[in-house]
Amino acid sequence: MTSSDQPHGSIPAEASIPTTLWERGAARFWFAVALTGIGAGIGAILLTELLQTVQHAMWPGPGDGLGILGAATRAGPWRHALVLMGAGLLTGVGQIVLVRLSAGNGIDITEAIWFKAGRLPAARTLGSAVLSVVVVGMGASLGREGAPKQAGAVIANALSDRGRLSDEQRKLLVACGAGAGMAAAYGVPLGGALFALEVLRGVLALRLILPALLASLIATVVSWAALPDAPTYTIPAFGVSTSVVVWALIAGPIAGVVSVGYVRLIAWADRNKPTAWLRLIAPTLALSLLGLVSIWFPQVLGNGQDIAQLAFSDKVAPLLLLTLFVLKPLATFVCLGSGTPGGLFTPSLALGALLGGVLGHAWSWAWPGAPPGLFAVVGAGAVLAATTQGPISAVVLMIELTGHDRSLIVPMLLAVATATLVARSIEPRSIYDARLSDAEVNERVLSRAPSPH
Repeated sequence: MTSSDQPHGSIPAEASIPTTLWERGAARFWFAVALTGIGAGIGAILLTELLQTVQHAMWPGPGDGLGILGAATRAGPWRHALVLMGAGLLTGVGQIVLVRLSAGNGIDITEAIWFKAGRLPAARTLGSAVLSVVVVGMGASLGREGAPKQAGAVIANALSDRGRLSDEQRKLLVACGAGAGMAAAYGVPLGGALFALEVLRGVLALRLILPALLASLIATVVSWAALPDAPTYTIPAFGVSTSVVVWALIAGPIAGVVSVGYVRLIAWADRNKPTAWLRLIAPTLALSLLGLVSIWFPQVLGNGQDIAQLAFSDKVAPLLLLTLFVLKPLATFVCLGSGTPGGLFTPSLALGALLGGVLGHAWSWAWPGAPPGLFAVVGAGAVLAATTQGPISAVVLMIELTGHDRSLIVPMLLAVATATLVARSIEPRSIYDARLSDAEVNERVLSRAPSPH
């Protein structure tokens, strides 16, 4: 809720968030923020280590530094089939157990923040986080960031109970915990803080930014004890030209339209997840199908980080880029629709990289000279912004994830702005609002609108 939701003369809800140590109850709140950052950092370390252990066990052999992709390319067909079938069976059994843990109560962080004052069922949420890390490590086409986000949110919710925080403080702290989990997992302290507020909390204000920054910073520093302090993606130094700037103006709206289609596809998949005994059958069939497809296209496995890295480095042929532009989002759709838990951040980024690569190669035929990898990077930022409807956090995240800023900023801003404008004009739902009902989405959109007074 923003200040525009309050009657004239009332104090906005965010005013209950202390900004200094001298305000009433501030010590408890800021202590909870610091502990949330520490817990989210430790959680990210443990979950990342679990992911890598599962990945190396299921897909042994040299990986050429490309995670699942390098090893899966060399693996035999039977490994593809059996590993993914096993992931499906594990998902089915796990989902049945998790539902019984909380009597059917949901575990979506966005819904919890907006409509449940940040309250989450701890056992089911943490269980889902562990399950998602294991199946993503086995090859499910979903993101790994969902798990550390869930862990950070659960820690924040528990600390809110312990510190007897208000509902508004709890909502902010849970968002900070989720953002801190992402920040620690990817080494993106500023992007994680902005993501927590712009995407999850739905508002950017100084009083809210300070706690988010502190939690994400602490979580990132803690994660450096075991995780590398390096950009997630290694890209060459790009030189920006007039060709790329013009292309960004054209590609941005296209990315916006593609993002709308992707968000609606994800929304449909989430709303039609299997129930009852189909919770066991559906993921087994879906992931077995993914395993068969991966025999010919191993790039569909995992969260998409590997294929995005190759696209950024211009190491994917144009025809394969086009093929994966269709297959990769379909793989994510099938996994999510079958009930498989996982994140959507990296799959969305990978979709943008593939789209940018396809559009960039086509553009180069008419106006050659620009490096194809630059188109993929800008496309990734545009789709990420449009699907999350968080343009500021998307730009900062792309800068932190790649370690580049000035060489990308002009075309990135143009593409991000136009893509987000087009997407928001067509579809008010972000990819994280996908599982909310239409009434809940409308309430959230209205609460973010500026006051007419």
